[in-house]
Amino acid sequence: MDRNMFKEKAKKSIDDLFAEIEKLEQRREKLQGEARVKYNEKIAQLKEKRIELQQKYQSMKDATPEKWDEARGSFSKSFDSLKEGFIKLAEIFK
Repeated sequence: MDRNMFKEKAKKSIDDLFAEIEKLEQRREKLQGEARVKYNEKIAQLKEKRIELQQKYQSMKDATPEKWDEARGSFSKSFDSLKEGFIKLAEIFK
C-alpha cells in the first residue's frame, strides 16, 4: 500500500473508532456502581491514548520518506493500543 493510501485508510480508521467511542460515552448514563467506576477509569485511559494517536497520525503525515516506515509503525502501534482499549471499554456494556 502506498503512502497516501495508507494515510487515507488511517484517517478513516481513526474517524470510525472515535465515532464508536462517542457512542459509548452517550451510553455512560446507563451505568451504575462498579461498572460506572470502571467505565470512568477506562475512558480516561482511552482519552489519553486518543491524544497520543492524534499526535502519531500528525507525525506520520509529516514524516519524510526516510522516516516514513518508522512513523507508520509508531502510528500502527498506537492505533492498536487505542483499539484494544476501546474493546475493553465496550466489554463493560455487555
